[in-house]
Amino acid sequence: MNIVTLAPEKARQLAAEFGLKPDEYERALAILGRTPSLTELGIFSVMWSEHCSYKSSRIWLRELPTKAPWVIHGPGENAGVIDIGDGLAAVFKMESHNHPSFIEPYQGAATGVGGILRDVFTMGARPIANLNALRFGSPDAPRMRQVIDGVVRGIGGYGNCVGVPTVGGEVNFHPRYNGNPLVNAMTVGIAPADRIFLSAAAGVGNPVVYVGSKTGRDGIHGATMASTEFTADSEEKRPTVQIGDPFAEKLLIEACMELMATDAIVAIQDMGAAGLTSSSVEMAGKGGVGIELDMERVPQREAGMTAYEMMLSESQERMLMVLRPGAEHIAERIFTKWELDFAVIGRLTDTGHIVIRHHGEVEADIPLAPLESEAPLYRRPTVETPKLPVLDAAAVADPVGLEAALTSLVACPDLCSRRWIWDQYDSMVGGQTAKRPGAADAAVVRIEDHRRALAMTTDTTPRYCFADPEEGGRQAVAEAWRNLTAVGARPLAVTDNMNFGNPEKPEIMGQFAAAVRGMASACTALDFPVVSGNVSLYNETEGRGILPTPAIGGVGVLEDVAQAIGLALPAGTELVLIGETRGWLGQSLWLREIAGREEGAPPPVDLAAERRNGDFVRDRILSGAVRACHDCSDGGLLVAVAEMAMAGDTGVTLLPGPADIPAHAYWFGEDQGRYLLAVTDAAALLAAAQAAGVPATRLGRSGGEALVLPDGRSISVASLRQAHEATLPALMEG
Repeated sequence: MNIVTLAPEKARQLAAEFGLKPDEYERALAILGRTPSLTELGIFSVMWSEHCSYKSSRIWLRELPTKAPWVIHGPGENAGVIDIGDGLAAVFKMESHNHPSFIEPYQGAATGVGGILRDVFTMGARPIANLNALRFGSPDAPRMRQVIDGVVRGIGGYGNCVGVPTVGGEVNFHPRYNGNPLVNAMTVGIAPADRIFLSAAAGVGNPVVYVGSKTGRDGIHGATMASTEFTADSEEKRPTVQIGDPFAEKLLIEACMELMATDAIVAIQDMGAAGLTSSSVEMAGKGGVGIELDMERVPQREAGMTAYEMMLSESQERMLMVLRPGAEHIAERIFTKWELDFAVIGRLTDTGHIVIRHHGEVEADIPLAPLESEAPLYRRPTVETPKLPVLDAAAVADPVGLEAALTSLVACPDLCSRRWIWDQYDSMVGGQTAKRPGAADAAVVRIEDHRRALAMTTDTTPRYCFADPEEGGRQAVAEAWRNLTAVGARPLAVTDNMNFGNPEKPEIMGQFAAAVRGMASACTALDFPVVSGNVSLYNETEGRGILPTPAIGGVGVLEDVAQAIGLALPAGTELVLIGETRGWLGQSLWLREIAGREEGAPPPVDLAAERRNGDFVRDRILSGAVRACHDCSDGGLLVAVAEMAMAGDTGVTLLPGPADIPAHAYWFGEDQGRYLLAVTDAAALLAAAQAAGVPATRLGRSGGEALVLPDGRSISVASLRQAHEATLPALMEG
């Protein structure tokens, strides 16, 4: 072997620039037994980056429950796979594109959508829905309106062009995201349960095939950039952001689906973070084989590209496949028909090494097993977040009254209408969307040619997670489970996106570990396993981190789409509250927006009560006894009533709350495990709840044009809607 290695001092200098710690570089030297070449150093740096190796998080993620009778494939594949009946599987995952979306909002968000779509259709699933979870800073912060506008346009532009509906998501605003917005994208697809495609390469001598778009210089070292904090010069990182082409992605989906109908494919992997490097290393490593690549055969968009550039490029809309011997002509014909590049760029070997050649020269020769087995794994020091005292609601005075507080809350950035956002997304393309954004607590998408449907949601409450990461992690899972239940779905599984600050700070690692504990306890209690996910660390700018944000994507199933219900309140029904209310104001939006305070412990999550209350509500929905349902979360009970009233364009006359809880605490407290149900026979529901040991309270009756409050004041639904709808357009017009 004749390989051009770097001078020792130059190699050390570049290793530091590429993000390798001194001891990590020494480990790479030991694996190679010599100084690396530039391409080898690039491969080590991206494969051992936080973004690709999960070196700070793997040890904690093992605590999450990942198995259930309906789980076909859990973490470790491109996406999670669950059995949903009728011989079908749901394939889904959530991933982050946080750093790229701050540097270049439109392309950062667009390529985030493109990447998560590929994770799903790589498994053989046709994507049926996109969702997202977005966190922005204060709209008046520098560049923030530009970031919001670019991210929303990027998500809409890519999803709309590909033809996959964007059906749900969530948006929060907080100053801690000023320098580090979060863009988490989720895709759900459907596949035959017995036709799932995996990534482990097999078959010595089998051809390795590149398909899709050409390789350019965009996105080089994107994975490394995503594994570091931002500084004042982050604008200079713009070349590390990929450029997407949704029309090429649409062609790639169709070409892959057509090839998957044959028996040509042995293994398949999308080229995501770290591009050709991660896809080739992971495929060969999982299969326990070697791989040789000839880089001059890689379709190139730019002249004079080096092996290093091609291996680390994160150009979009590309896939790597291992084909059965002799199947090359089948694949080439299909990809040529769809006007996509096709090239045989290598083969599998029995050496256990990845060997990269370019114009006859060996550019890299690395043993694969130690590249994975000796990758860094850290149990970083942790410091637990101090527990906050429980806030005494009786000691917090109500400065404005119920009417003024409700008007302010429905108009605040965290609760105002998201119509300005979702109107930029095509939520109905494909014609299978049964519950679109704003219509229900979870999106519902019917499976084509079936009565069966999937419900899906994204949830977390970062202010709870900051105050108490364990309780916040528990609540995020519980709320996702609750939102699926509220449409009548049976919750099945979770994907997560763990967004945190710098893991080298013990207090941040403490937040991460505690959030995982909380999530694990909730997933176990609710039979809601984690089947896929993503970790995004180093979300800090100039040393200031984001709020801990463990975003949860939940998926559930409905046997009959006709049984799904929304939150729009029909006139002439009775409102019944399921669940116990104590008036918990700690970390509530009322406390922050009305009282001007952010303090106290967040509301506790009683998992046994969550399970009991949710199972009861779902049974009632599926029996046909419930006309509308809405979970009670941000803003509390009165906000939930107002949201149902605005969605149904009908008023409500409310009964007084209990005398032993202050009115503002009762109506705006954020106690967990609660649902609002609209029914025609409240007596029957109350009797059934009592028999099941479920707390239930009659709240009032719908009808008229106003919310008639317990204190006798009233506010028209029209005026509430005006306040609710005006905020985001006004913020964006600035």
